[in-house]
Amino acid sequence: MAEELVLDTAIRDWVLIPLSVVMVLIGILRYFVSKLMRTSQLPDSKIIKEGFVIIRARNLRAAANFIPVKAFRARKVYYTNEENGLLHVPKGQAQNPQAQMFSDPNMAMDMMKKNLSMIIPQTLTFAWVNFFFSGFVAAKIPFPLTQRFRSMLQNGIDLSTVDVSYVSSRSWYFLNLFGLRGLFSLILGEENATDDTQRMMQMSGFGFDPSKSLGAEKDGLDIVQHDWVLPKFEQRAEAVLRKRLSS
Repeated sequence: MAEELVLDTAIRDWVLIPLSVVMVLIGILRYFVSKLMRTSQLPDSKIIKEGFVIIRARNLRAAANFIPVKAFRARKVYYTNEENGLLHVPKGQAQNPQAQMFSDPNMAMDMMKKNLSMIIPQTLTFAWVNFFFSGFVAAKIPFPLTQRFRSMLQNGIDLSTVDVSYVSSRSWYFLNLFGLRGLFSLILGEENATDDTQRMMQMSGFGFDPSKSLGAEKDGLDIVQHDWVLPKFEQRAEAVLRKRLSS
């Protein structure tokens, strides 16, 4: 049977609340530090042009059935022509994101700064939590949970008799680390919210590869089956009007 614990109010005042406040302040400070470390450079005009081409091709693919067949085929050839189509990328001109990153020192420096602004604060904060608050039972979730949540909520507590709904201080740190995006979006704005999960996913990437996006949009336009829907709307409207007039 799971053991029920009575949490001292001092744990709330000296562990739970300070840990939450420190995590919020570190997230805000990390955002402003990364903003100061960010190098101001003009975006590549070629990448901007290719991005607008991709957006226009997506709009054409989404609204293909609302234009006549002749107009759709002309636009399709304009985008997917093998000689000079906007979405066609010759094999020799395909960019390698890794080579692009190593050829551009600013891109590699920006990536290193972003990784350092994420890794260093997390390492120091985790060492602080592990040194001062290790072994504390910081909170209790007000609803029952299964045993599968024990390893996630009771990190650092090796007691199988404690109920799963109790949260250790180390687990509370991880919950704050990955669950404060909503609060950061309210404080810093939706576009400026720091998301550690997205940053961890971006650490393994080497940049945007426009040739893959252009090729994907080209393949998407090639398989579109055009079916002009406006004549059907006219026939449907005519049938509705005839029905109204006859009644």
